[in-house]
Parts: sequence; C-alpha cells; structure tokens
Amino acid sequence: MDHPRRAFEASRSRWRFDCAGRAAAAGRAAQRRQCGFTLVEVLVALTIMAVLSLMAWQGIDAMARTRNASTAAVDRTLRIQTALAQWERDLQALQNTRSVPPLRFDGARLALTREAEGGVQLVVWSLRNGSWWRWASPAVIRVDDLQEHWLRSQQLLGNEPGTLRVLADAKAMQVYFYRGNGWANAQSSGDVVAPAPAASAAPQAAVEQLPTGVRLVLTLGETPLTRDIALAPQLP
Repeated sequence: MDHPRRAFEASRSRWRFDCAGRAAAAGRAAQRRQCGFTLVEVLVALTIMAVLSLMAWQGIDAMARTRNASTAAVDRTLRIQTALAQWERDLQALQNTRSVPPLRFDGARLALTREAEGGVQLVVWSLRNGSWWRWASPAVIRVDDLQEHWLRSQQLLGNEPGTLRVLADAKAMQVYFYRGNGWANAQSSGDVVAPAPAASAAPQAAVEQLPTGVRLVLTLGETPLTRDIALAPQLP
C-alpha cells in the first residue's frame, strides 16, 4: 500500500515543480519584455516622431510666413497713407507768391510753393531711381531766397538737406490738372489771366491760372494708385 502512495506523491511533486517552473519562466519572459523594446519597435517610434515633427515644423513655418506677409502688407499700407497725406497737405497749403511758379509738373517732378510756419516753402515731389522722393526747402520770407531755392531745385541730386525717400518701388508718376470742366495733362499750358490793375504805370506780365484740382496717378509695383485733391481758391 505504501508503494502506490509514494508513487502518487512523487508524481504530484513533479507536477507542482513543472507548474512552478513554467510560471517562473513565463514571469521571466514577461519581465524581459517589460524591461525594453526591440530594435524594430525603436525604429518605428523614431519614424513616427520624425513625421510628426516635420508636420509640426511645416505648420509653424506657414504661420510665420503668413504673419510676416501680413505685417509687411500693413506696414506698406501705412507708408502709402502717410505719403499721400503729406502730398495732400502740401497741395492744400499751396501759396502763389507770383515770384516763382506756384505749381509746375515737368513729367518727372512736381514743384510747388506752399505756406509754412515762418514763411513760404518750396516743395518738390520727384520720381527717381525707382522711388518717390520729397524735398522741402527751409521756410523763407524774402523773394530773393525763394527764387534761389527755385533755381537750386532744378538740379536736385537726392542728398540735399530736407530730402526724404517717401516710397520705394515707384515706377511711374503722372499728374493731371483740373481746368474748366475736365482733367488735362499737367504739362500742357493752362489758362492765362491778366493781372489785377496796379497803382503804378509799369506793365505787368500775365500769369497762368492755377487749376482747381490735382490728380496723381502713381504706379507702385504693378498697381496704379490714383488720388484727387481739390485746391483751395487763390486770391487774385
């Protein structure tokens, strides 16, 4: 009776040992799997991270480009508005001194005399080297000084005091004067009116009548920009 029992106990012990061994082996295998990744898993993870990083960089770069383009467009618009505002102020302050031409356009430059603090100022708007420039003389009160500035303004080089580059990328400038009932080329002669009677007997030369409006057509890049300005009435 003892022999079958011992055999049963031995078989039962071997079964327990085999189960314990299999459980220990499974535990060690699971522990090895938890301790690290295989090379294939690492490569797949790196590939996914690289693709996601590239997509994120492209999105950030597109946002930065859009922001820079928007900022440049806003800055350009502000510069154009500032330049046109100065152009309008110069024309609305037009002053006819009758010692030099008050308003003249020769195809590339418009010269005018305007009222300024401290006297009369000569202003020249010109198109040169792909830019729109403004030159303003000091305000003067003597006729000789104004005539001297007028003579000097015929040969401006761009480095004189009072010179300012107002806008870049300006390709063309055309000016029209409003006379009578329509716009006419500013380089054409205007209406000539007789001067008012003077107390002296000395004869006086006839003067050209100023227009009632000025139209500017300025080409910036490929875009023409038009601005109409009404001039204040001048005393006879």
